[in-house]
Amino acid sequence: MRIFFVIIKVRMDFSEFLQSESSRQPHYLLIGSPISHSISPLMHNTALDHHGLKAEYHAVAVRNSEISTLIAHFNRLEFLGANITIPYKETLFDAIDTLGMEAAQIGAINTIVKRDGKIIGENTDEYGFRVPVEEYEDQLAGERAIIFGTGGATKAICYALRELGVEEIVMVSRRPGRYDEQSDIIMCNYENWNAYAEEAAIIINATPLGMTPNTDASPVKDQEAEFLSDKICYDVVYNPRETKFLKQAKAAGGIPVEGLDMLIYQGAKAFKLWTGQEFPTGLIKMKLEDVFTN
Repeated sequence: MRIFFVIIKVRMDFSEFLQSESSRQPHYLLIGSPISHSISPLMHNTALDHHGLKAEYHAVAVRNSEISTLIAHFNRLEFLGANITIPYKETLFDAIDTLGMEAAQIGAINTIVKRDGKIIGENTDEYGFRVPVEEYEDQLAGERAIIFGTGGATKAICYALRELGVEEIVMVSRRPGRYDEQSDIIMCNYENWNAYAEEAAIIINATPLGMTPNTDASPVKDQEAEFLSDKICYDVVYNPRETKFLKQAKAAGGIPVEGLDMLIYQGAKAFKLWTGQEFPTGLIKMKLEDVFTN
């Protein structure tokens, strides 16, 4: 249980963080709302400690009204870098000095790097998403993918799918007309997505549906779960590890891919960008196993 105390200690509201001693020490941040479920502090503080680096990683819940204060904070010497999660991956896209190549092509950032006095926006979600499904590359090449959700993570997922050779992407949205369509993207809604399911090779939940504490939610209705049969079913939600969507996939004979590995690999790339050091992936996976089994 001591692991959970460590996680709680490094989660706070942004205003609380600014008033704390931690803000006056070298630090990395996870920026989002909500952040109460996040295990990123455990991962990155483990990695920082492993390499003997004198910095701490804190998860901060940021309100929309605090964005300008947050951007000003990026220029503090003590601020070393950040991860960005829901709902700010696109909000902060224009708040940085320059973009990494992948972030520029994806159109969203999830990582901030400070280098040579500049604030650089990077995207490690593409790498994090891609690594766990590289073993299925032959099954994905030339095929169709279905994605639930149109947020910042979805842009990175589309980029990764194209890298894996996926030919057509069906994006499921409650408001499909609001997304800028590209030539390989078909927009649909939650009422007719299953019309595209038969020829899909992979179905992805890129929404927060099923995330703790709302673990009974899924983008797929129970009566539609049969459409997951024989499909690679990938959930980017990692807490809980086995979401309702993944349970539906297992019961229907699909191939479940949990979101924890995506979190670990995107974190590994971010850590390398910040520090130049390798992520101690084996050690971190061992600690995360303790978290999810207690």
